[in-house]
Amino acid sequence: MKQLFDELSFSVSKMTTNTYSTSFSLGILALKPTIRSAVYAIYGYVRLADEIVDSFHGYDKHRLLRRLRIETDEAIQEGISLNPIMNAFQATVNNFKIDRELIEQFLHSMEMDLAKIDYNSDLYKEYIHGSAEVVGLMCLQVFLDGDREKFAELKPYAMKLGSAFQKINFLRDLKDDYHVLGRTYFPNIDMATFDNAVKQQIEQEIGEEFRQALIGIKKLPSSSIFGVYLAYKYYLSLFYKIKRKSSKDIINNRVRVANTEKAYVAFKSYVRYKTAFL
Repeated sequence: MKQLFDELSFSVSKMTTNTYSTSFSLGILALKPTIRSAVYAIYGYVRLADEIVDSFHGYDKHRLLRRLRIETDEAIQEGISLNPIMNAFQATVNNFKIDRELIEQFLHSMEMDLAKIDYNSDLYKEYIHGSAEVVGLMCLQVFLDGDREKFAELKPYAMKLGSAFQKINFLRDLKDDYHVLGRTYFPNIDMATFDNAVKQQIEQEIGEEFRQALIGIKKLPSSSIFGVYLAYKYYLSLFYKIKRKSSKDIINNRVRVANTEKAYVAFKSYVRYKTAFL
């Protein structure tokens, strides 16, 4: 009978993904059915932690995050959790032998969000690694299903893609991070003097990471290549939209890509995939 609860658990993770991210939902939908549920489970778990640090104002966030860490360890060890999202995640971790170190690094970065940190270059890299790169590595372990040799080969590219996604998120969410949450992730930058020159420097870093990531995307197995490429193209369209905005625009307004634009990106990406990847 646990199979019924497991099916419910993965359904809740899928619903969570669909509720919070149109882009990732469509990207996951482009994966082969055999691995979709596992990636929904990873996103659902990551979203739990994100909500604790970003949205649960008025609650004891430190206590909630500590509880999440304890429940994560117990669920993976016992092979079950009464929390459906956690139950789907533990099943994915155990089924695909996801490295526990990746989970620890992710939770560490979430803890960093609860402190007022002046980010230098080292702390900036540490945060991005734990909050984004390791999530990409968890997904990569699902895509490769235990092929450690291939994982070692593609690991640097997956980290580049995760880093690029996160830095775009930083630019997209600059208004809320700075004005609402009081966070500034970019190292050695005074947001009072954030200007177009600083913005362009960050964009150059992102552009190079995108170029490197695409090399790795083309080496993914057929079960995941189009889904990851589609997510890449969604974020690339957001990146181009941000590049067209001034520094003043993005610090005062959140940049969005409309669903109609996403549909157009999906169509163009599929055509490109069929002609250049196959």
